[in-house]
Amino acid sequence: MRILAAIVAAVVLTGVVSAHDVPDDVTVQVFLHPDGGRLWVAVRAPLAAMRDVDVPTRPGGWIDLTRVDPALRHAATVWLVQGIDIFQDARALGPGTLTGVRLSLPSDRAFEQFDRARGQIAGPPLDTSMQVVWEQGVLDALIEFPLDHSGGRLAWHADARRLGQRVTTVLRLITPDGIRAFEWHGDPGVVQLDPRWHQAALSFLREGIGHVFSGPDHLLFLLCIAIPLRRVRTLALVVTSFTLAHATTLVASAYGLAPSGGWFPPLVETLIAASIVWMALENIFDSVAGRDIEAAGGRAMKRRWAATTAFGLVHGFGFSFALREQLQFAGSHLLTSLLAFNVGVEIAQLVVIVSAATAVSLAFRRLSSPRAAAIVVSAVAAHTGWDWLLERGAVWWQYPWPVPSAAALMAVAMWLAIVLAAAAGAWGVRRFVDRRGYMREATESVR
Repeated sequence: MRILAAIVAAVVLTGVVSAHDVPDDVTVQVFLHPDGGRLWVAVRAPLAAMRDVDVPTRPGGWIDLTRVDPALRHAATVWLVQGIDIFQDARALGPGTLTGVRLSLPSDRAFEQFDRARGQIAGPPLDTSMQVVWEQGVLDALIEFPLDHSGGRLAWHADARRLGQRVTTVLRLITPDGIRAFEWHGDPGVVQLDPRWHQAALSFLREGIGHVFSGPDHLLFLLCIAIPLRRVRTLALVVTSFTLAHATTLVASAYGLAPSGGWFPPLVETLIAASIVWMALENIFDSVAGRDIEAAGGRAMKRRWAATTAFGLVHGFGFSFALREQLQFAGSHLLTSLLAFNVGVEIAQLVVIVSAATAVSLAFRRLSSPRAAAIVVSAVAAHTGWDWLLERGAVWWQYPWPVPSAAALMAVAMWLAIVLAAAAGAWGVRRFVDRRGYMREATESVR
């Protein structure tokens, strides 16, 4: 009997644990509405994400809707109110006060507007005869925060990751000018809902630096650039031209000038892989032919500059895809944020490419055949890029081709003008650097 009782207990406990497992996907909806000296926060979250709550039930496992209000308040306090921090002009506000809760159904559409959401929470509860289980409902809560003064810049922080495996937060800030919508996954830290220009610039500067070190294909492309280069002047020329090119397409994409078809992102990813293969093969052919890429006025250097400029345009689109979600945090400083992001990318690229060139130079210096080592390393990069090219190309090939139209022809003409402008800028950088190098060599020869 004891063994049977233990088995029954284990089965029951297992059922309880599985019923309170952390859900996979959770969406939290939030409204922020400043109103004079108060900030109203309306939150909707699924009850399945709120565990360890003593829920009153009636026969059949249904929620006892006549006695559920204390359980809802406990869940809202523990899982919502205590985890929300609001800042006004960089100063933390006092703790929020829970002013209302309500059990709703997921099909309810009150959270499409703030006034409807607040009216829903303050309105009558669900019909007590309804049959609802805890995991099927959503919790609507209205929280009040005291503001130091009307106006000011608000910031939000709430680590919602404990609610589920993958948590999406959809936040809408109501302002006199309209509604600002935000959406993010996980915990982005403190979110500046109306950042100052220097806050946005610093945030995107860090984003640009971090993006370079988190992209394996971009790092491999930079390594292919660095293998045959040794001089700081040449490295600066190539990296600056590359940065100017990808900054052009990044800014244009941020302002909505990039193609919007589903075929475009996989095409760009395929071309990025092709850029790695191209640069690696170019290293191999130049090494076999014994060309000195850094020779003054050499064709190999001009070809390398042209290739990095052209591929920079492609990589700029790749940056724009990665930055698309982050742009919502730029506030009214979109151009400042984009420029700061590009500065961060430029700093990281210079660090990577100078470090890679130094490491390659020191390593090759110890070898009896540096040219053979360059060929081997470039061959490994070409093999990796080729695998990515086939994999990404197969995805891109599944999309239908865009249908030619007058608007498409106008877009092509516009992008040709943008490409020409980027090429002219990169050419100007090359001429400036070459002229300074020529003048320095002439000065040294006179001495």
